Amino acid sequence: MKAVVLCGGESAERDVSLDSGMSVARALIDLRYEVTVVDPAVDEPFVCRSSCDPGDLPQTTVTTELPVIDVSKSRKNIFATLTSEAMVTTLNLADVVFPALHGGWGGDGHVQALLEMADVPFTGAGSAACSLAWDKQRTLRVLRDEGVTVSPWEVHRTGENEHQPGVLSMLDVGPVVVKCLTGTSFSTLFVAEDADEVAAALAEAPAGEDWLISPFLSGREFTVSVLGDHILPVVELEYSGPLYDFEAKNRPGASQRLCPAEITAELRDCLQQQALRAHRSVGLGPAEYSRVDFRCNNHGEPHCLEVNACPALRTGGGFATAANAIGWSFPQLINEITRLPPRPPSPADLVSPPAPSIWSMSPAASTSGTRTAPSEMSSDRSCVAVGDLRLCRCVAGSCPGLFPSRSAVVDSGGQCARPD
Repeated sequence: MKAVVLCGGESAERDVSLDSGMSVARALIDLRYEVTVVDPAVDEPFVCRSSCDPGDLPQTTVTTELPVIDVSKSRKNIFATLTSEAMVTTLNLADVVFPALHGGWGGDGHVQALLEMADVPFTGAGSAACSLAWDKQRTLRVLRDEGVTVSPWEVHRTGENEHQPGVLSMLDVGPVVVKCLTGTSFSTLFVAEDADEVAAALAEAPAGEDWLISPFLSGREFTVSVLGDHILPVVELEYSGPLYDFEAKNRPGASQRLCPAEITAELRDCLQQQALRAHRSVGLGPAEYSRVDFRCNNHGEPHCLEVNACPALRTGGGFATAANAIGWSFPQLINEITRLPPRPPSPADLVSPPAPSIWSMSPAASTSGTRTAPSEMSSDRSCVAVGDLRLCRCVAGSCPGLFPSRSAVVDSGGQCARPD
């Protein structure tokens, strides 16, 4: 059997993704797959081709230093790689396509949308769920409406001098957490004691970005991994600092994972039930896996922080730790993921274009310049928006370089064009 692992990417989590990808690749080789590893963000994307030898895989290291990345160039590479005829053929010939990308286009739904457009089945969450989970405010609204316990929050746009009354009210009660509205936020995570410290944290970001502010929860922190309809044991995170940030995650000895967590049966059941509800609330089901993060307040009541639709799959990570607690080796965990049932149709699939139409993509922002929900579709051009990615139906013959060459796109005005 053949497998393709996608890893690396253009986000600040690039090194973590490479580590996940190599861990997954080694597990697939152990499961007797012939493995190809692809880093779509670089000029030479094939890390290894059709290997059955774990010795062919490079060693990876994750440090506390964030990688320096040319995001614009890397995203052009991702688009060019995943839409090339050779790569699409490679993906379609694989028995398993396993995205191990975290953050950036690998986390917000762009890569998943490209795979969906090419009719390539893959493991994990689809573009719509990734796009929703990527936006913390949208996720918190959905979770709250579905009965998952979350903390109150306010959104502040950097460059605006005045704080909303809600932020000041939070500060009257105690410290707050300040983090970027989208993404994983591990490198943009701050605790602020007063309005001046909030302003200092927001000054770290360019003007015009939305950041999320919520009360600091002083209790214990837990993660719950969900695999399809199965809930794995609760993992407790222990670390010395106030938050589980990038350094706590990656500096040797800075944190540890305890599983199964030493908690009451009542708290365990609560966390697992809330995790499964959160998993389903963002559109994930029996075909996907996720990691749901919780932190308790000073009364021991758990609040959901986020749903990670593209969790890291490193051998010592939270997901692997939970799997190990039920007796699964890491290759067994990866095997279980590959055996999940097929995912339901994506938003693009739900708009079935009559032949000889075909889907094409614009990597540019939507015409309004705002981020749109993944299920929103243009009433006049049969387009699907995934974050700032637009999937549009293009009549065959009207665009140069249509699939299978995969080079046709639709620009912000709906006209056929090529990527820069």
